[in-house]
Amino acid sequence: MARFHAATIIPTKSELIAAWAPTQPWGPSADVPVKVIGSFRFDDPDGRVGMETHLVAAGTTVLQVPLTYRDEPLDGADDALTAEMQHSVLGTRWVYDGLRDPRFVLMLAGVAMTGQGEALGMVEYDGRWHIAPSNVRIQGGGWTQERVPVDNFELTNDDATSSVLRNDRFELTVFRRPVHAPRPAIGLTATWDAEPNPVVLAEIRER
Repeated sequence: MARFHAATIIPTKSELIAAWAPTQPWGPSADVPVKVIGSFRFDDPDGRVGMETHLVAAGTTVLQVPLTYRDEPLDGADDALTAEMQHSVLGTRWVYDGLRDPRFVLMLAGVAMTGQGEALGMVEYDGRWHIAPSNVRIQGGGWTQERVPVDNFELTNDDATSSVLRNDRFELTVFRRPVHAPRPAIGLTATWDAEPNPVVLAEIRER
């Protein structure tokens, strides 16, 4: 379960993405407006790292922007830091490119293989718990009941359209610009209100 807080955030997530995405090889030009379509989250098994993937429209292009939110800097990941965020409830949050944060990649690979799904968002308001729904729906799966490793991925390529990560058994391709294509045998797809036809977010192949 992902727990949301009624809070003031500086910069906002939309502002952070609009400032950071144009600096990346897959990002839009700085003069192209960026609008958040929606997002989905994964649960951290240890309950400390926030993991959220934003789908954003940059003109007519859809971008996939995975981010992680940490309560302290991630060792050895200075080049992956997108911003420091001030959260009125949680304090300073260090925000990282998700594909350079091992915890996010682990959960992405696991969901893509097993179809366990996204985290259920919950928010406490006026002393009661409410569901915080997302208009983005994801679907993963395709693997068997065999136990497989979903850790130790390393980023080997990051270009204008996709990022490729590998461990000792699998190759994980994450489409920074999601594509319309047949559902992969093993991977992750998404739909949202304005896009009822699944787009491919990630694909996994055995090496």
